Amino acid sequence: MTNIVSGIRIVGDRTLKIVERIGAIASFLFSILIHSAASFKRFSLTIREVYFAGVQSLIIILVSGLFVGMVLGLQGHETLQRYGSEDSVGVLVALSLVRELGPVVSALLFASRAGSAITAEIGLMKATEQLSAMEMMAVNPISRVVAPRFWGGVISLPLLALLFSAMGIIGGYLIAVVLIGVDSGSFWSQMQSAVDFEHDIVNGIIKSLVFGVAISAIATFEGYEAPPTAEGVSGATTRTVVSSSLAVLALDLVLTAFMLKGWN
Repeated sequence: MTNIVSGIRIVGDRTLKIVERIGAIASFLFSILIHSAASFKRFSLTIREVYFAGVQSLIIILVSGLFVGMVLGLQGHETLQRYGSEDSVGVLVALSLVRELGPVVSALLFASRAGSAITAEIGLMKATEQLSAMEMMAVNPISRVVAPRFWGGVISLPLLALLFSAMGIIGGYLIAVVLIGVDSGSFWSQMQSAVDFEHDIVNGIIKSLVFGVAISAIATFEGYEAPPTAEGVSGATTRTVVSSSLAVLALDLVLTAFMLKGWN
């Protein structure tokens, strides 16, 4: 009986800590939104962060999208061939990418590459007392350091998700049409007739936008609240990747449920 009570207490404590952490991130996000107006006056800071978070992530996004599309082309053709529908492989590749794989995989890659870098950068600035120096000079670190990085991530991820999906479709085309020999006209025409702009593409953009907000908020929060030591910054970077990945998967489930309910 004592072990059961102890186990319940441990689960309760961890649950409360998770809820407290989520509340702290939500409060931090609200603070970012409040101070965003000041950062937009110097929009060049946000553009620089878009380059840092987005442009420098292009290689891994494009290469990953290409190979994911190739794998979808191979697996989709093999599966559809059993039912005599191999010409519909373009539909399978496109819908899989724009609805799910594009937003989700690009968000996971973004969290691993850009999210961890944002956390490490802000954490090192805190460890070297650059944030404290800004406060002493009456410069708000939230508006000067955090907000541009947050909006840079929010702007970058939807664009990266679209590029991921586009490269995936190209990869599927190379495998299905060029390598296997599926009719090119059927590949593109069936894809165009099956993919709906509002229900598929726009919903994929909405997903990636929500993922961008979640990842950017977690990355900036972990960096800003990291203990000012090398171990503290390292732990904050690890928490960013883990928390962002779990948040993306959980939000994907919730958003997909709402979107499917809206279609019906």
